[in-house]
Amino acid sequence: MAPLRPFLARVEAKTLLAVLLTAAALWTFVGLADEVAEGDTHAFDESLLLALRSPTDISDPLGSPAIETAVRDVTALGGVTVLTFVTLSVMGALAIRRHGRSALFLGVAVAGGQALSHFSKTFFDRPRPDLVPHGTEFVSTSFPSGHSMMAAVTWLTLAVMLARAEPRRRMKVYWIALAALVAVAVGVSRVYLGVHWPSDVLAGWTLGAAWALLCLLAARWLSRRGDIEPERGGP
Repeated sequence: MAPLRPFLARVEAKTLLAVLLTAAALWTFVGLADEVAEGDTHAFDESLLLALRSPTDISDPLGSPAIETAVRDVTALGGVTVLTFVTLSVMGALAIRRHGRSALFLGVAVAGGQALSHFSKTFFDRPRPDLVPHGTEFVSTSFPSGHSMMAAVTWLTLAVMLARAEPRRRMKVYWIALAALVAVAVGVSRVYLGVHWPSDVLAGWTLGAAWALLCLLAARWLSRRGDIEPERGGP
């Protein structure tokens, strides 16, 4: 450890924490991918998917029709249309705050996450669940969940960029907690609607969180170089 002490002394605690969390998220994703490839998640996936269905009729999700409608509304928060609109809106807000370079960084970060999601789904090419009827339309393969991943990528990256421009610590925590809540809700909705296995959603969350954390580290590095606006307020 002695040779590492000068390096660790120069690294801020929150940067080191972000690096460790990124590594943990990527390690979890790789482990999930390996388990899925070997078929070891089948029992877990099937039992959790059926737990959200009526015991007497697996074609019927738990809850009233109003709940099913609400879940479809929630799942749209991870869709391309909503995420594009919200991303452009936040980019505009950052530009109005004279954080134009941060706005550009945000656009590149979200677009990069979308490209990673598309590549991952194409690479793994896992079929969608056929155990229960699907509660909404889909156009791509199953692993990882694109909605779950892009919800984590987009909402967490949006929250990080808004938090960097926010001087008050409470608001920083609020934006990030809200983003995490939305990402979790979107993932749960995909399983509820029967269009993803639970392992798809877990993989989407972990890979999306890893990308968002990498974007945070990149933003801090670019800020130190003066390439984007510095963070306001405390960490």
